[in-house]
Amino acid sequence: MSAIELKNVQKRFGDVTIIPGLDLSIEDGEFVVFVGPSGCGKSTLLRLIAGLEDVSGGTISIDGRDVTQVSPAKRGLAMVFQSYALYPHMSVRANIGFPLKMAGQSKDAIARKVEAAAATLNLTDYLERRPRELSGGQRQRVAIGRAIVREPTGFLFDEPLSNLDAALRVNMRLELSELHQQLGTTMIYVTHDQIEAMTMADKIVVLNKGRVEQVGSPLELYRRPANLFVAGFIGSPRMNFLRGAGAQAHGADTLGFRPEHTLISTQSGALPGIAGVSEHLGSDTFIHVRLDSGEQVTARSIGDYRVAHGDRVWLTPEEGQLHRFDAEGRALA
Repeated sequence: MSAIELKNVQKRFGDVTIIPGLDLSIEDGEFVVFVGPSGCGKSTLLRLIAGLEDVSGGTISIDGRDVTQVSPAKRGLAMVFQSYALYPHMSVRANIGFPLKMAGQSKDAIARKVEAAAATLNLTDYLERRPRELSGGQRQRVAIGRAIVREPTGFLFDEPLSNLDAALRVNMRLELSELHQQLGTTMIYVTHDQIEAMTMADKIVVLNKGRVEQVGSPLELYRRPANLFVAGFIGSPRMNFLRGAGAQAHGADTLGFRPEHTLISTQSGALPGIAGVSEHLGSDTFIHVRLDSGEQVTARSIGDYRVAHGDRVWLTPEEGQLHRFDAEGRALA
């Protein structure tokens, strides 16, 4: 296992600064998720930790050892990519064991480690198959198995589930979380999907334009976002925002409240508006409302809630669930 420390890490490509200067501590055995919109620098940051990109400034340490100039192979980390990068002509057994073969390990040692990894990942029955005979989820497990046999001190995952369909992504999320519980190894996981971040992470790092907006547990970020960016990024559907008189009445430049903390009524309430599209999901209904003030907001109702498009409705945010932000977008106490 490993603790990873980044101090003033910077990355530039020519005159373009991707990461202007970043400090971050990852504890031994943590499952940390880097999340943010496309282009925020999360994959670049992961590649810097792996050693696949050179830093433009700052230092990276693993277990107290400065590895800033150390080659990827000597950092003790294993990386799993979005593309499975399997050898199509090799069996699953040969794909998983390939890094051990390149390292010159004995056939007995390779066989033992491959069997153990296959058992962990439920791949034992597929060891003699070729990648083309596997599903997307099985191929991803083979790629993870190839990382496991190296017995790394940490795993780096670069959007490993983005090529899978929705049902497989749910299954693989559970499998990766279970794998972390079994191995107890430090894992860093990159995704643009905040649901993956919320369900898998011990700690989330929210990135925006190469800067850390907030670090914390999923529920810390959900309950106490540090600023408007985090408030709007964490949570699905996103947080509602009001400006103008509605926010000023609460001593804020912007007032935020989540759809799940918004009561809807056809009789009365704090915020009048007109119902738009309703999304019926069975367990929940999301009603999109155009307020009389002009803002578009969303309310969540449990179960199958019926309101017709164009109906007059009133919304009332729960008083204890309001988020206030100043003119700079920072959360107010």
